[in-house]
Amino acid sequence: MPDLGSIETTMLWASALLGIVYLLAAVIPSVLARGLPWAAGARDEPGVPLGKVEAQVPQDGDIAATGAQLYFWGRVAFLPLYAIGVPFLRTIAWTAALAGIAMVLLGTLPGI
Repeated sequence: MPDLGSIETTMLWASALLGIVYLLAAVIPSVLARGLPWAAGARDEPGVPLGKVEAQVPQDGDIAATGAQLYFWGRVAFLPLYAIGVPFLRTIAWTAALAGIAMVLLGTLPGI
């Protein structure tokens, strides 16, 4: 494992990667068994779409801070989209949150 400067940062990185492995270990077999339309669609009663979802990325160049915000707001958007059964938009929110985790991890690497 690369030297990330401290045990805390190393364990944060390792824990986040382990969380992604656990998540993908649950998601991939389910999508392969049921198909992408099932994974992207509502698995409960259909609801009314919320409308347009937008995000604004800060231009300060801090990838970790931007990633943390993307994760947080992606998760905030996901819950109501899931609850009311909006297909595909909730998948986009979920994917945005996952991208946010990756950005936070990249931002902790020395020199980035």
